[in-house]
Amino acid sequence: MAIRLILADDHPIFRDGLVQSITETGEFEVLGVGESAEEAVALAAQHSPDIALLDLSMPGNGITAAKRIIEGGLAKHVAMLTVSEDDADVTKALQVGAIGYVLKGVSADDLRRILKGIARGEAHVSPALAAQVLQIMQKPKAKKEHNPIDDLTKREEEILRLVATGQSNREVADALSLQEKTVKHYMTVILSKLHARNRVEAAVMAHEAWNGEKP
Repeated sequence: MAIRLILADDHPIFRDGLVQSITETGEFEVLGVGESAEEAVALAAQHSPDIALLDLSMPGNGITAAKRIIEGGLAKHVAMLTVSEDDADVTKALQVGAIGYVLKGVSADDLRRILKGIARGEAHVSPALAAQVLQIMQKPKAKKEHNPIDDLTKREEEILRLVATGQSNREVADALSLQEKTVKHYMTVILSKLHARNRVEAAVMAHEAWNGEKP
């Protein structure tokens, strides 16, 4: 059974030659061609192809089209066909879910071989870019900086939220049906956990941690 494709590229001469190169062996069927991201998404929705082959730089952006097609489940697989060797473009394409990133200088034979692999679910990145992609993928993700606010218990957070509004220990105690000395004890613990010198500094830290959210 022929592998079913839709393709989108805004250069008519290249697009026509691409269709001929892909279909000349009878192993592929091109169900539709487009020249923009919108047309690519519409074609994928209409045909549910095995592969959506997309130009990166066409109007509307190929990565945008890839994202919409993948999120909508409109094609089994998405591959980019492009002249761009930019690390950022490769990374974006892979991040949205494209499993193929093929450079336009590839021969017709190699392209058909690559597309057969993609139809089987095999990822492909052009060899010239593979080392760069591997290096990007292996970069350790920056660890999220720990915020001591996260160490507060639910009760301690409730108290700090009220203190951050300017309420006194007595007002906090009344609001939470606690004794004032209990609130004082909690505040001692809170200041210790936050390494804050006083309640004003603790309130500032709270506002920063909660992004201006009203305590």
